[in-house]
Amino acid sequence: MPNTCVNYEKKCGGCPLLALPYREQLAQKQARLQELLGGFAPVKAVQGMAEPLHYRNKAIASFATQRGKLVCGLYAEGTHRVLPGADCLLQEEILNKTLAAVLDAARACRWTAYDEDRGTGLLRHTVLRSSGDGKVLVTLVTPGPDLPGSKNFCTALRKKAPWVVSIVQNINPTRSSAVLGSREKTLYGPGFVLDTLCGTQFAISSRSFYQVNRTQTEVLYKKALELAKLTGRETVIDAYCGIGTIGLCAAPLAKQVIGVERNPAAVKDAAANARRNKIANARFVCADATEWMAAAAGEGLHPDVVFLDPPRAGSTPECIAAVNKMKPRRVVYVSCDPETLARDVAAFTRLGWRAAKFCPVDLFPQTKHVETVVLLSHKKPDGHINVKVEFGKGEGKVPLDNIAKRAEEYKPKERVTYKMIKEYIEAKYGFKVHTAYIAEVKRDLGLPMYDAPNAVEELKQPRKHPTAEKVEAIKDALKHFEVI
Repeated sequence: MPNTCVNYEKKCGGCPLLALPYREQLAQKQARLQELLGGFAPVKAVQGMAEPLHYRNKAIASFATQRGKLVCGLYAEGTHRVLPGADCLLQEEILNKTLAAVLDAARACRWTAYDEDRGTGLLRHTVLRSSGDGKVLVTLVTPGPDLPGSKNFCTALRKKAPWVVSIVQNINPTRSSAVLGSREKTLYGPGFVLDTLCGTQFAISSRSFYQVNRTQTEVLYKKALELAKLTGRETVIDAYCGIGTIGLCAAPLAKQVIGVERNPAAVKDAAANARRNKIANARFVCADATEWMAAAAGEGLHPDVVFLDPPRAGSTPECIAAVNKMKPRRVVYVSCDPETLARDVAAFTRLGWRAAKFCPVDLFPQTKHVETVVLLSHKKPDGHINVKVEFGKGEGKVPLDNIAKRAEEYKPKERVTYKMIKEYIEAKYGFKVHTAYIAEVKRDLGLPMYDAPNAVEELKQPRKHPTAEKVEAIKDALKHFEVI
């Protein structure tokens, strides 16, 4: 298997295990999972891929000007230095071909790369999404709404890459590490690409959360559905549901499905995907999963199955406590980080739950990441009575609006981060402050302390105290965010 990549030697960071034989990659992941999770339940063998290259259905590339020429590619690890190239070994071949076509069309339009320091130029990034039948959505990320010659670009790109079914302009004016902004304009096509997963069709837009490895995601979801043991009579909650992938795959096997997701665009997409597949027994709620679950538990709701598929940071103690209060028969937890999974399984264990088995699936060959699904059930399943409560309108049903209102009561006050304080000060006063300075002012005021990301590094040098001007600016920010 040829694992040669010019950018691997240049530390692109996209596939850190590329030089390691695939069997050894799986062995390393197995050992790590066993160490973290083996004390709770048996860890099954990691299910690998037959062909562990060219599996990514999503590509993100950044633009730059090098030697007077527009280029695009991945950043070198830990830098903003673009490594030109459109032959990534992880991305699907169709995406590599599309990336080369995007660059050619952009050069033909004489477009320039965005310069972060000067704030000039047109193109920041491009995001590509592909479907199983070889169709591609192209998203161009620009710092502002102006994109002169966009029609010419669409014509040129479609001529070079006729498989491109939609082209979108995403507008991101912020100076941050976030690739995508919140505003979009569709330049060509419907603004999404259609993909099929476990027999269910999904519309994937530029901002949709969708697993990047289609083949292995089907393996993962089929295992999750197998562990859920659905018979058609169950009420299912899909927490952190995104665009509804797990919930909609489960809906034909359940009585009703409620998906919970805090991203409004994702909830809108989930509802549209339900309509697209003519699934009438799935509903989606726009709410923070922790807050909604706590509110639903307070309403006395007892679903049969709860799917938890949180982000890499894992779930929260409050959400786990709410799931415990709901007393479902089964919890199926899908995780992309074994460390946070171990932490959350330990929390469930303290509440009397038992992990049955861990089933890992390698969705990310050539990297250190691995997905794991685990079935959790209560140690004393007969120690409570399940009360079936149906969601919706009508006699004997609990309106979802009531739960949404109740969720507000559980909503914690937003934590004010060092980043928020720094951004406020820079916007208002025009200068930057170090996180160590913020920490010092908070300490002097007797405020609760959180980790300041760069505070430790600051202390390696002779301590520098903030000027009076910066102290006052920090205090002003703390007042603005109602910390003091």
